[in-house]
Amino acid sequence: MKLLHRQIFKELAGIFTISLSGFMGLILIGRILQFRELFMTQSLTALEMGKLFLYLCPFFLLVLTPIATMLSIFLTFLRMSSDNEITALKSGGLSLYRMIPAPLVFCILCTLADVFFSMYGLSWGTENFRKALVDFAKTKSQLAIQPGVFNTDFPGLVFYADKVDKDTSRMHSVFVRDSTRKGITATIVAPFGEILTDAKNGRLMIHLEDGRIYQQQKEQLSVLKFRNYNVRIPLSDLLQGYSVDEPRPKEMGWDKLLSVQRQGLSSGHDGRFLRKVSVEIQKRMSLPVACLVLGMFAMPIACIFRGLKQQYGLIISMGLFLVYYTMLSLGISLGESGSVSPVIGLWVPNIVFAAAAVVFLRLAVRETTLRVKIRLPKLRRRTA
Repeated sequence: MKLLHRQIFKELAGIFTISLSGFMGLILIGRILQFRELFMTQSLTALEMGKLFLYLCPFFLLVLTPIATMLSIFLTFLRMSSDNEITALKSGGLSLYRMIPAPLVFCILCTLADVFFSMYGLSWGTENFRKALVDFAKTKSQLAIQPGVFNTDFPGLVFYADKVDKDTSRMHSVFVRDSTRKGITATIVAPFGEILTDAKNGRLMIHLEDGRIYQQQKEQLSVLKFRNYNVRIPLSDLLQGYSVDEPRPKEMGWDKLLSVQRQGLSSGHDGRFLRKVSVEIQKRMSLPVACLVLGMFAMPIACIFRGLKQQYGLIISMGLFLVYYTMLSLGISLGESGSVSPVIGLWVPNIVFAAAAVVFLRLAVRETTLRVKIRLPKLRRRTA
C-alpha cells in the first residue's frame, strides 16, 4: 500500500507542477501585454520585471491552486481507469476507498499552501508590488526633473529647478505651477525641494521648504508662506493608468480586512466597500477549502468516465471547474450587491461540490461507469 500511495502521489505532484506552471505562464503573458506601456515608459530591466511578476504570483496562485489540484487528480485517476489499473487493484482486493489516502493527503497539502497564499502571500505580494511601482515612478520623476529645464511631463503641473544634486536628488531654487484643481492656479516658489515617496498610501510628492504660494482664484490673489509643503504628483498618469492609491479589498492583508470589518462604518468606508471586504474575507477562506473539495470531487468523476481519452478529460475537468467558478462568481456578485450573505454566496459552491463528491464516490465504488465516445461526424458525398 505504501508503494501504491507513493506512486499515486508522485504522479499527482508531476501533473500538478506542469498544470500550475502552464496556467501561470499564460497569465503572466497576459500581464505583460496589459503592462506593456508601463514597462516601456518606465524602461524597466528584465530583473525588475521579474520582481514585479514575483509579487503578483500569490494573487494568481490563490485561484490557480484549486484548479491545478482538481486537474491533477482527475487526469491521474482517469489514466489509471483507462489503463485498467484500478480494475486490477480491485481484483486484488483493494477497494477505491483504500486508494483515497494519497489524493487526500495531496489535497490537504494543496489546501495548506493555498491558506498560506491567502493569509500571508497575497498581502506580501501586493505591498511589495505597490512599493516597487512607487519607487520606479520616483526614479523616473528624478530623471525627468533636469536642472534649468521646465518639465511638463505631469498633467497640470510644471516643475523647474535651478540646480539638482545628483547624489541626494535635492533641488535648489524650485518653481512649481499647479493647475490640477479646477478654477485655482497656484504658483509655488521655494529655495529647496526633494522628491519623497509614501509607498503605504501610494503617493509620490515634491517636498518643498521655506517658500511661498501665490494662489489665484478668479480675480483674487493670495500669498501664503510655508515651512513645509508637499505637491502631490498624479501617479495614475505617470504609471499609465495603474492606480496605487488606497488598496482595494482584494489587495489588503488579512489583518487589515478583519480590522476594517470590525470597525464597520466607523472606519470611514461606505456600505458597499464593507460588503466587498466581507466577500473578500469569505473568498480567502473558501478558495483554499476548494482544493480539498474539488480534488475529492475529481477522483470519483475520473473513475466514472472510464475509457475517456486524456485530451477530452482535460476539457471535461476544465468545464467542471468553470461550473464551480461560475457559481463562485455569482456568489461574489450577489454578496457585493447585498442580495445574499457573503457566507452563503461563497460557501454554496463548496457545499454543492462536496455533496456531489460523496454521491459520485458511491457510484464509483459500485463500479457505475459512463463510457464516453467522441466521434467526428463523417461527411458523405452523394452522387447524382
